[in-house]
Amino acid sequence: MRGATSHISRRASASVALMALLSATVFAGIMVEGANAATPTTINLGTAAAASVLAGAGVTNTGSSILNLDLDTSPTPAITGFPPGQVYGTIHAADAVALQAQSDLTTAYNAAKAAPTTGNVTGVDLSGLTLSQGVYTASSGLSLPGPLALTLNGGPDSVFIFKAGSTLITGSNSSVVLTGGAQACNVFWQVTSSATLGTNTAFVGNILALTSISLNTGATVDGRALARNASVTLQDNVFTNSPCSTGTTPPTSTTTPPTTTTPPTTATPPTTATPPTTSTPPTTSTPPTTTKGPPTTTKAPVGATTVGLTTTTIPTVTTPLPVSSIALGSTITKVPAVITKIPVTITKVPLTKLPFTGMPIRLVLEVAFLTILAGMLLLLINYRYRRLPRT
Repeated sequence: MRGATSHISRRASASVALMALLSATVFAGIMVEGANAATPTTINLGTAAAASVLAGAGVTNTGSSILNLDLDTSPTPAITGFPPGQVYGTIHAADAVALQAQSDLTTAYNAAKAAPTTGNVTGVDLSGLTLSQGVYTASSGLSLPGPLALTLNGGPDSVFIFKAGSTLITGSNSSVVLTGGAQACNVFWQVTSSATLGTNTAFVGNILALTSISLNTGATVDGRALARNASVTLQDNVFTNSPCSTGTTPPTSTTTPPTTTTPPTTATPPTTATPPTTSTPPTTSTPPTTTKGPPTTTKAPVGATTVGLTTTTIPTVTTPLPVSSIALGSTITKVPAVITKIPVTITKVPLTKLPFTGMPIRLVLEVAFLTILAGMLLLLINYRYRRLPRT
């Protein structure tokens, strides 16, 4: 029994050793092939190096993305999401600058694709690997699922070129790390179709994609996202550009991040935009408005006599000022009320009969006149009668 157990243990140990040897052989093949090959030549981006983002079919941003360099798109000029996104360079939407940048990107893309392969990484998980300078080719897609970092180790002049036969996809919280003095300006990712960076990916290098590039929320890039034919989609992303030392690297490949507080540009090409400012408009006090209403006519009867009284009423309507519209320190002027005299028209009504008697007025007047006349005659007769001598 002890011999059988020992035999099984020896077989298991041999299997583990064989698997370790195969893994080491694959990894060593990548490293040795890259180490023995000639030093790859850096890719000259030309005028495309002045852009953090370059698209062929427009750029769409969501959130507060920050671009250290220019934002270019050609031939489609569509740019949305800036602001709130900020561009610390210049926006070029389908102008001559963007057109030339696309032409230079095509040249750089073809140069990267034609670079001689020094390491085959088809089907290899790049997470956790440490690679020296070289040209690493995958016949299908390049995968960096994370969370272990891909480490690129080399000097300031070391060039790293990754060629994807289809896509470039990174997982959430994946990362690329530079050691030994290697520079982001000398790292290139040639993608035959589309590139997608996962949430919170910390990416390094220049992405040269034939179609589109998409960055999920929080992904950062020390380098550039350059798409030839399709769009670039951003979501709260930050593009930086680490300083690139002189030597075999092209002088225009990177720029030092700005130290001034230059405001971001807007999406109107090709001028540099001024960040939107919000100002509180002064509050204007509106004087009260007086509205004259239509006149009202009222007829009032007086006893049995019809007296037409025409009364015109002019109401005064005052609109109060809302409290929210009165600015501090403003002067409110009282508007005097307008008093309109109301004319009263009294119409004389002729009387044909005395009230309460029903007798004609003319007859009454004649009787009164005759009565007065008779009274005066009686007085005169009485006076003269008293003056006659008595016998």
